[in-house]
Amino acid sequence: MHLTLGLHRAVRHEPSSVATFYEGRTHTFRQLADRVARLAGALRTIGVKTGDRVAILALNSDRYIEYYLAVWWAGAVVNPINTRWATPEILYSLDDSQSEVMFVDSAHKSKIDELREGSTTLEHIIYLDEEEKPNGTLSYEDLIEDGEPIEDSYRHGDDIAGIFYTGGTTGFPKGVMLSHTNIGVPAMTFLCEEYGFGSVSLHTAPLFHVAPLMYVIAQLFNGGRHIVLSGFEPAQVARAIEERKVTDVLLVPSMLHVLLDSPVVQKTNFSGLRRIWYGGSPIAETTQRRALEVFQPSGLVQLYGLTEIPVVALLSAAWHAPEMRKLRSTGRAAQENEIMIADANGREVPRGSIGEIVARGPNVMKGYWNKPVETETAIRNGWLWTGDAGYMDDDGFVFIADRFKDMIVTGGENVYAAEVENAIAKHPAVAACSVIGIPSHEWGESVHAVVVLKPGAREFTVEEIRHHCKDLIGGYKSPRSIEFKPSLPLSAFGKVVKDELRAPFWRDAIRKV
Repeated sequence: MHLTLGLHRAVRHEPSSVATFYEGRTHTFRQLADRVARLAGALRTIGVKTGDRVAILALNSDRYIEYYLAVWWAGAVVNPINTRWATPEILYSLDDSQSEVMFVDSAHKSKIDELREGSTTLEHIIYLDEEEKPNGTLSYEDLIEDGEPIEDSYRHGDDIAGIFYTGGTTGFPKGVMLSHTNIGVPAMTFLCEEYGFGSVSLHTAPLFHVAPLMYVIAQLFNGGRHIVLSGFEPAQVARAIEERKVTDVLLVPSMLHVLLDSPVVQKTNFSGLRRIWYGGSPIAETTQRRALEVFQPSGLVQLYGLTEIPVVALLSAAWHAPEMRKLRSTGRAAQENEIMIADANGREVPRGSIGEIVARGPNVMKGYWNKPVETETAIRNGWLWTGDAGYMDDDGFVFIADRFKDMIVTGGENVYAAEVENAIAKHPAVAACSVIGIPSHEWGESVHAVVVLKPGAREFTVEEIRHHCKDLIGGYKSPRSIEFKPSLPLSAFGKVVKDELRAPFWRDAIRKV
C-alpha cells in the first residue's frame, strides 16, 4: 500500500480527465502528476531527505493535495498543522517533529516571521500563493516550474506517511504516527461503501485532519474528480454541489447542522448527490432525521474513528432508515477492523454491557512520536484503547455511552480539558478551575469552565477569558461558557470530581457525550 498509487493509476487510465478544481483553476491527472513530480524534485533540491518531516499551514486548496502527494513522492513525511492553533502550539509541532520545511499560504502570511524566529528547526518556508512572496520565502510555483521531476520514491506499507498532532492529557500535543497502510487501508472503506465510478468529491472539511485526507486518497484510488473549497460556507457548498455535479461530500455534524438551517437548502438541487459522509463528533438524532428528509435520495454514512485509528466503525446508508433503530449507533466494525468492548483487564464484556471500545486492524497507528510510554498505554496486545465507553448490541452495532478520557469533542475538534485548564490557570484572578464538556445541539459538545476566584478578585466574562486564552491555545479550545463557584468538589484523594460538575447538564441525556 502506497498513497501515491491512485495518482499513478489515474494517469494510466484517465490522463486527460479533470483531477482537481479550485476557484476556476483546473488540472488534469497528467498535469497533477507532473506538478507533483517537479515539486518533489524541488524538495529534494532544498535538502529534504527520505523520512524528513515537511509541514503545512494553510487553508484547503488544490495545492494542499499536491503538497501531500509531493512530500510522499519525495519519500518524506507530512506534518499538516491545525489552522486554528495558537502560535505556541504550532511551534511545538514544528520543533517536536523537527520539521525543517513548511508550506504557508496568504491566510497565514502574518505568522511567517514569528514562526521563523520562534522555531529551532525551520530552515525553509515555501509560500503557496501566486502573489509576491514575502521576504525570505520560496515561491511554490517557481519551485514547480524550475524543479526537475523525479521518480516516485514508492514509500509504502509501514513507512511513516505523516505525523498528525492531537491534543494531550498533559497539555502537550501528541504526534500520531500513521503509516501508508494506516491511512490507505481505511481509505478503501470509502470504496467498499459504494463510492461509485465517476464520482465527484467536494472537499470543504479541513484537510489537516486525517478523515478528509482519507477521503482524498479514496477519491484518488477511484480516479474521480476533486472539487476543493478553502473552507465551509453553506451557500458555497450548496452552489458547488449543484453546479459541479458533486456526488459525495464529507462533513462534520456541525457543518451538516448549519447547512440544514441555511435558507439556501430550499433553493438547491441536490438530486446528483449520492452520499453524505459525516463523523468526527457527536450528532443529534434530530439532525440525522432532518438530513434524511432534506437530502433524499442521498445516502448518509456515519464514520467513527480517531486520529490514532482512522475509521473504527461505519453506519452505512441502509442502516440509517429510522425503522432499523440504529440511528444512535456509530455502526459496525469497518471492513478492516475488529471491535471489542473490554473491561479494565482487556476481557470482552457481555453484549449490552458498558466497557471501553477497543479496536485492532491495519489502521492502528505506529505510535506517538517520541512518546513511548503513552504509546504503550494506548496500544496493548495490538488493540487500540479508544478512551470511549460504549456497548455492543446483539447485531454487532456499537453505541457510545460516555468517555473515559478527559476530552471534549466540539465541532469535530478534540479538546483535552488539561490544555484548557492550564491556559485558564495562568489568569491572575484564578485560584482553581475545571473544564468539562456540556451538550450543544450545534457543536455536539461545548467547552465549559468552572472557576474558583482568588480572594478579592472580580468575576470576568467569557469574552475576557477567551481573550486571555487566545495567545496560549487555539480559539476553538477556549470556553464558550463559564460559571463561578466558591470551591470545586474533590475526592478523598484531592482530585476534582468532574461527574458532579457535569451531572446538571447531562442528567436527562441518553448518552453522556
